[in-house]
Amino acid sequence: MARDINISFIRTFLAVAESGGMTSAAHALNLTQGAVSQQIMRLEALFGAPLFERQNKKIRLTPEGERLMARAHRLISLNDETWQLMTQPAFTGEIKLGVPLDIVRPIMPPIMRRFSREHPNIQLTLVSDMTETLLVALKNGEVDLTLTTESQPAKGDALLLSDCLIWIGAQNGEACYRTPLPVSLGSEFCAFRGPTLEALNKAERDWLAVCSVGNLESILATVEADMAVAPYLSSLLPENLTPIHPDVGLPSLPACHVNLRMPESGSSLITRELAKHIRQGFSAFQTLGAAKE
Repeated sequence: MARDINISFIRTFLAVAESGGMTSAAHALNLTQGAVSQQIMRLEALFGAPLFERQNKKIRLTPEGERLMARAHRLISLNDETWQLMTQPAFTGEIKLGVPLDIVRPIMPPIMRRFSREHPNIQLTLVSDMTETLLVALKNGEVDLTLTTESQPAKGDALLLSDCLIWIGAQNGEACYRTPLPVSLGSEFCAFRGPTLEALNKAERDWLAVCSVGNLESILATVEADMAVAPYLSSLLPENLTPIHPDVGLPSLPACHVNLRMPESGSSLITRELAKHIRQGFSAFQTLGAAKE
């Protein structure tokens, strides 16, 4: 009986486990959903045990899947380390990636994990700041590429995500009913600040700035404490906060777009490789979000 484990099947297994579904894993791996399903079935046949189970339209690891998960990363790492050693990789050095504060936690970890796993000799440095600051850093060569949150969508594959801004508040909160409306907006460089103030002023709604100089954590803390409401991308809603129902009467907010910006003077091969991983990761994120709706 063959006891050889196909490493590509292990990569597929990790993609499904980390993304939460066959479809999103297929997008991340640039495979068809049928190919992903077939690889998982062949892996299950090899081990003689199911690795995933479905519950309420969600895929969860079985006990056997959890045991494999504990070793899968080690298998991939050893395989990639050996391959890199034997083929003398061309990709070495450091690459600096700019990411706005509100995108870092919900979307970037699986993207960065997969990139670092495939390119272990590249030091991936994350620079997290406001969009305006990151665009200046890109122009000055201080970052190699950057994500942005902007009111206008980029063209082609530079557009990663289009989403609606919504009002968020504390669960069972009262801040949304107060007059003047307490609003947590962050600094003057926050991409959501201008469109939000324009919407409030157009609706002639009295408002009061509660947090106007803090970072994202300060904004979310004031909202969670029911001291204020805040604008936020609907697909990135923090689990401990809630969208404010339109019946409350707050003014509608416009769409916001997550764009991928590259240097005008051209970019290196490894920068373009990271950009490809980012596009695939955002595609998988949107597919997973659509599956949850």
